[in-house]
Amino acid sequence: MSDSSDKLSEQEQELRRRNINNLGSGDLQINSASINNDKNINTPNAYDSDKENLIDNETVDSDHIDSEEEKLPEEKYVDELAKKLPQGTDKTPEVLDSALKGLPDRWKNWVIRGIFTFIMISGFCMMIAGGPLALMITTLAVQVKCFQEIISIGYQVYRIHGLPWFRSLSWYFLVTSNYFFYGENLFDYLGVLFSRVESLRFLITYHRFISFCLYCIGFVWFVLSLVKKYYMKQFSLFAWTHVALLIVVTQSYLIIQNIFEGMIWFIVPVMMIVCNDVMAYMFGFFFGKTPLIKLSPKKTWEGFIGGGFATVIFGVVFSYFLCRYQYFVCPIEYSETAGKIVLDCEPSYLFRPQEYGIRIGKTETVFTMYPFLLHSLSLSIFSSVIGPFGGFFASGFKRAFKIKDFGAMIPGHGGIMDRFDCQFLMATFVNVYISSFIRTASPQKLLAQVYNLKPEQQLQLFHSLKENLQNRNILELS
Repeated sequence: MSDSSDKLSEQEQELRRRNINNLGSGDLQINSASINNDKNINTPNAYDSDKENLIDNETVDSDHIDSEEEKLPEEKYVDELAKKLPQGTDKTPEVLDSALKGLPDRWKNWVIRGIFTFIMISGFCMMIAGGPLALMITTLAVQVKCFQEIISIGYQVYRIHGLPWFRSLSWYFLVTSNYFFYGENLFDYLGVLFSRVESLRFLITYHRFISFCLYCIGFVWFVLSLVKKYYMKQFSLFAWTHVALLIVVTQSYLIIQNIFEGMIWFIVPVMMIVCNDVMAYMFGFFFGKTPLIKLSPKKTWEGFIGGGFATVIFGVVFSYFLCRYQYFVCPIEYSETAGKIVLDCEPSYLFRPQEYGIRIGKTETVFTMYPFLLHSLSLSIFSSVIGPFGGFFASGFKRAFKIKDFGAMIPGHGGIMDRFDCQFLMATFVNVYISSFIRTASPQKLLAQVYNLKPEQQLQLFHSLKENLQNRNILELS
């Protein structure tokens, strides 16, 4: 009996020794009770088959990597590098810090977030007053800052290897992508204006070919920068840059398209996300008790539901207010008569009061409303239910690198990306919604394409259209 117990003790000691040598860390605890209860351990490989019995699951994080040797090189440095990234929610101006030093941290953060939320909303209102051009410039500035924050994380993680040209290539691809996407928007919606300038016709006609050539330059540049032993890391960086472009640049391209359809298609969705974010925070702050998702431990069901109801109500009221003004509902078009970009139009039926009837039994109730309010309801539901998942996605991204915020530009909030993570997802939905249920053929786009035709093709189109109109008695015979 003594021999068998000594033998088991030696096996236990051998397993402990192997565990320490293999794992190289002291943060895993051996559950000795499970070893003593296991009578079938006869070989050193038994540790592999009974791993779950040897590790105390209550003391090990499910996301923890068992061995330092199993960690990727960048994961070994992520803790150290994360400390070098700024944390906006921990940054407080000295004036506010001294004024609020008597408040508990919870209320101090609440006040700071409230102040800077008000400042951001006020700034957004000023951009709206500046018109479509101001909104487009703001969108471009936000896009560049978001891209910079994402790329900075990649640079912090990978700079330990001294890989060449990462930041230069990233910014080059950003410029190239913006040239392509912004050019597509401008030439689609303002092609008539650009076609009048002879020197710009070449850029319009060969825009996509020029964009592709610019991309090829960056592609060749990347291949020539490859360094032996770091191929995998450099291709990871290449993918990192392109994912950032997909998330940021393509979304801003869709935002610009939405603005051209009428500023209401940009302003209403943006304010819905803002309302949902603010009200979810308020409901969660005062009433939140039930955790919503592990990626964001501070998010609660109370905040999620309360923010959703508040967003639906706000969306209907805010949309009703904007529908009354041509400044917000008219598409952005170039007027050949006026010789400039105008926001004057005959509002479409979406923005003109229409009568609707509801029959309950023999009683029919007739009421008047703007049809856009029905579309606004769809937008508010999406912003309340799906929109927050853009924030959850960003939270998971930050947790992967053990950082709290993308940047430190906005005290109490973090970086620009921390505030616009949900906006990009919302912009994509709005663009898809418009193209699926709203958009019709635009004379401005058709004219832009006609002006790019050869003179003989334009004459052929003219005679064909004239003949068609005469046959339909729309145009009198001359």
